[in-house]
Amino acid sequence: MTTAATLAPPARPAARVRTSAPWWMASLAGIAALSGTGSATLNGDELATVSAASRSLAGMWELAQHIDGHFLPYYLFMHFWVKAGTAELWLRFPSAVAIAVAAWFLADLGRRLHSVRAGVIGAAVFAILPTVSYYGAFARSYAFAAAAVVLSFWALHRALERPAGRRWMLYGVAVALVCSTHLFAVLVLPAHLFLARRGVLTRMAAALAAGCVPAVVLGLIGYGERHAISWIPQRGPEVWLKFPKMAAGTTGLGVLLFVLAVAGAALLWAAARRRDTGVAGGPWPFVLAGWLLLPPGLLLAVSHLVTPVYVDRYLFVTAPALALLAGLAVAAIPRFPVVAAVVVVLLGFGLSVQEHVDVREENGRFENIPWALRVIKAEPDDAIVYGQSQLRSGFDYYADSLMPVDVLRTGDAPDPGGFGYPERSDVSAALRQHDRVWVVWRGTKKSGLEGDGIDRVEEVRQAGFELDLAKHSGDLPGLTVTLFTRQATPRQQEAGPA
Repeated sequence: MTTAATLAPPARPAARVRTSAPWWMASLAGIAALSGTGSATLNGDELATVSAASRSLAGMWELAQHIDGHFLPYYLFMHFWVKAGTAELWLRFPSAVAIAVAAWFLADLGRRLHSVRAGVIGAAVFAILPTVSYYGAFARSYAFAAAAVVLSFWALHRALERPAGRRWMLYGVAVALVCSTHLFAVLVLPAHLFLARRGVLTRMAAALAAGCVPAVVLGLIGYGERHAISWIPQRGPEVWLKFPKMAAGTTGLGVLLFVLAVAGAALLWAAARRRDTGVAGGPWPFVLAGWLLLPPGLLLAVSHLVTPVYVDRYLFVTAPALALLAGLAVAAIPRFPVVAAVVVVLLGFGLSVQEHVDVREENGRFENIPWALRVIKAEPDDAIVYGQSQLRSGFDYYADSLMPVDVLRTGDAPDPGGFGYPERSDVSAALRQHDRVWVVWRGTKKSGLEGDGIDRVEEVRQAGFELDLAKHSGDLPGLTVTLFTRQATPRQQEAGPA
């Protein structure tokens, strides 16, 4: 006769699998993110991180009162991080770690909702997303926001599973992290409300309210600085057609995962209705669907009701939900789920391999300053003028040889209230002693050479220079490098060579 004692030992390997699986998936996702940290050159947003974090605490506070106030918690963290260096790899390493943390909690959340298999597949899908490769090697707070969001859903599941005081405190901390990592990450929080029920409503509301305090503070700061995002265009319902590509990083993979996500939500709901053992019941299918779909819908609503704010990268926090729902769908396949999981992961990687290659190229962030430096063949007494003042921070970061004279620059420190630099306004006088001037701007050739898009270009022309060379980095918006040479005056033309 079989006894309970004889049944106990086999449970140990299963326990080890439950414990080790999240760590394996965290390692996989972290390696995927870390593999791109030193390839692509820093872009303007990442250089803004360097500029902000390199200031004094008082200087960061001054900056936060004018621009990027909602990034202040991240800038504070990076302020201490950059004391050890500002190499590309070092700047991006925290984001890779954040991706690993997100994968760990995603794998364990999948286990709690369905099975170890579901968590592992969801985390594996998350690891192969091109968006993970991009934001996991990006010196901004988007990977932090994704990790905080996954933590918040994981902590809420634990608190509802056993409503102890410490678990509600952890949930409140997780919500505060969501609010502190990126202002628009809070758009996932309404999905939590699907889980509110009478027995825990008071404690859940208290934890949620306490955690949202940073969002209120940062939201008020951000509203006062909305002029800083005036460049964002108004968007319409067409963004929904682009949303799969935005979340996954490529259209083919995004469509595949959205189909699986719908199936995953439906299968989780069906399993909950059957009361399958180990499957999360109640509203969890709606919670995960809300995690995926509420942020873009709410961001679009804010854009139309308050001010245009719809930017794709603000919605990276939805990528874990997409991966988890796809993992739930594959794990629920009745026969050969492991084979199906391998097929989905390999197919997904095949559909996105080019995007993974692209984000790891030198121009993977679409602002290739080392390329621009190679184009500039400076001669003695050449001058340089920047179409956007803040561009010079990138040239300062990457320049390792003689640069043209920065004739407009009047100080080494950036503006206290922004990322530009103080400049002379009299371009003609600044170029009086120079016959060649390099003009660099962010954008296409057309944006600077036609119309009145780049003021500095027209001012250089009015100073007596004509276009001699123009090159663009190839991807949009990219960088344009031009060379202008001084036109000979009629008197010089009549005199001829000496």
